[in-house]
Amino acid sequence: MSTSATERPTTGSPTGTQAVDRATRLLTEIVDANSPKSFSELATATGLAKSTTSRLLFALERAGLVRRDMNSCYEPGELFLRYAGRGGREFELIELARPHLRRLGEATGETINIGVARRGHVEQLDQIDSRYVLGTTNWVGRPVPFHASALGKVLLAFGAASLPPGRLAHLTDRTTTSRAALADELAEVRRRGYAVAVDELEAGLVAVAAPVLNGHGEAVAAISVSGPASRLTPPRVAEAAKLCRVEAAGFSALLGHHPRQEGAA
Repeated sequence: MSTSATERPTTGSPTGTQAVDRATRLLTEIVDANSPKSFSELATATGLAKSTTSRLLFALERAGLVRRDMNSCYEPGELFLRYAGRGGREFELIELARPHLRRLGEATGETINIGVARRGHVEQLDQIDSRYVLGTTNWVGRPVPFHASALGKVLLAFGAASLPPGRLAHLTDRTTTSRAALADELAEVRRRGYAVAVDELEAGLVAVAAPVLNGHGEAVAAISVSGPASRLTPPRVAEAAKLCRVEAAGFSALLGHHPRQEGAA
């Protein structure tokens, strides 16, 4: 018995192949979109009956292939996020990190960056600019040494990078150039879950950063808040560190990282 490839909502049930084809059409619309798509937009774009669209979206959401945002619009789900978090997929990391970077920027008003380890230095992939005139340097694509930056210290502390051989560059009077002293600091970074750099990369520049971890507990990136020392005073550094850890942890959870509760076996 032959089966038409077109949808017939009034008779019979779709074959397994038809169901997969229709689900694929929905998934493609969601993944290729520049922003989350509403239910109505998806039904219109695919030409599927609303009942079919609803049933397939429910199945895709249950499988972790799509998810709904705060406006109940559909976007790529946790499986795509975990795939992007396996490393080496920087475009996906940038796209997936952006909501977290924006929230952090709105909460602090300062410059927000996401960086990864690349060829012996930190490479900053994306930036949300400060709302202030002072502190709007564009760091994207600019190589930064691990030992003199909050992002770099996080990547070192959580195993995403190692120090290159040779002497550590002395950039300011506050730059740590002793490997032993840096090792002690990295142990503290691991303990508290974030790094701070004050006047170490540039005089007057303060930054705090937290790790982004994948499902294996490996650091794939770091997120930072940076600004001038005149604004990022010690109390504000503590507040920025807390906010940075929250957004980094939220992003990590999307990449499959679920830390064991204290006391769990």
